[in-house]
Amino acid sequence: MDTHFDLHNPLPLARRLIERPSVTPVDAGALDVLQTALEHLGFDCRRMPFGEVDNLYARRGQAKPCFLFAGHTDVVPPGPDAEWQHPPFAAHTDATQLWGRGAADMKGAIAAMVASVARFDAKHPNFAGSLAFLITGDEEGPAENGTRAVLEALAAEGERWDHCLVGEPTNPNQMGDTIKSGRRGSLNAWLTVRGRQGHVAYPERAENPVPVLIRLLDKLQSRHLDDGHPPFQPSNLEVTTIDVGNMATNVIPAEARAHFNIRFNVSHTGDELKRWIEDETALVDMNFDGEIDLLIKISGEAFLTPAGDFTDLIQDAVEGATGRRPALTTGGGTSDARFIRYYAPVAEFGLVGATMHQIDERVDIADIETLSTIYTDLLSRYFETPPAC
Repeated sequence: MDTHFDLHNPLPLARRLIERPSVTPVDAGALDVLQTALEHLGFDCRRMPFGEVDNLYARRGQAKPCFLFAGHTDVVPPGPDAEWQHPPFAAHTDATQLWGRGAADMKGAIAAMVASVARFDAKHPNFAGSLAFLITGDEEGPAENGTRAVLEALAAEGERWDHCLVGEPTNPNQMGDTIKSGRRGSLNAWLTVRGRQGHVAYPERAENPVPVLIRLLDKLQSRHLDDGHPPFQPSNLEVTTIDVGNMATNVIPAEARAHFNIRFNVSHTGDELKRWIEDETALVDMNFDGEIDLLIKISGEAFLTPAGDFTDLIQDAVEGATGRRPALTTGGGTSDARFIRYYAPVAEFGLVGATMHQIDERVDIADIETLSTIYTDLLSRYFETPPAC
């Protein structure tokens, strides 16, 4: 990658990142682009592959405090190219917008992070502290060989960070809307009820799994999980599929399956919810002459970074650039912040996410510039008066 462009300007780097079709888990050279830029700014870069996923860790300096930027270069599939106004990996720009898969989520934010470091260096060449980047290629995928694996390995080596900002697209409509200061947890469960196939006219010769599955789902959905836990919304259990696959009208099926997800706040832990599901399943299974298989995966626990000096710094920087003081929120899906929270206080702020994961994903070029300004101001504020950990 050439470095004959100004790293103070985030747009050229954002375009070069988007041009790399890094659909999870394929990197397609995106991390090479970023590594070259960071090395140009004096970072020691280290590639940390796990399984089929490549990851990049970069650090400059060892002094405390250490501020960590985190994010991902992998993107979701673009869908049919023909449905895009501009090819998804062409990084097309017009007078006001940057188009392409990853523009909002979150290659534009990564470019803004790099530009903020270049600008911060110009203003504070001898600041006290250190900077780091943790950029994964696995956030949009299973998230097993990315941020979680890298953090575990680095922490085992003694690496430490004081605070972290993740560049996820946190703003629903305009820059300055919201900062994510926490996330709900997520639990996925797969139920398979196996009975005995038979003729509907002779039910005594069969064991129908469908009523058993319905009873179990009804018991689970009937529980009122909570009324919310400020600033979190109430936890919710959603059945996402029920499958029997029986096209015959005169056959009792042998098997019925279902999947559901629970998004939960800090009123619960994943293990507590898991035990509840297992207990309810065991009660239903007692009166069933068949078997129930249950698979549960907890993809992240609920967490909250309390409002305080760190979140105040981010709010101040955002308000200074946009004139709006962003709200601290915990809504939406999961992110890699759920892994980072075990190692350092973490919050999330990035671009407007209105088109993320959609056909014709795009962001305002002015917003990338605004985000660079916010990140630069945040670094200045952070190293001038470091918040307590």
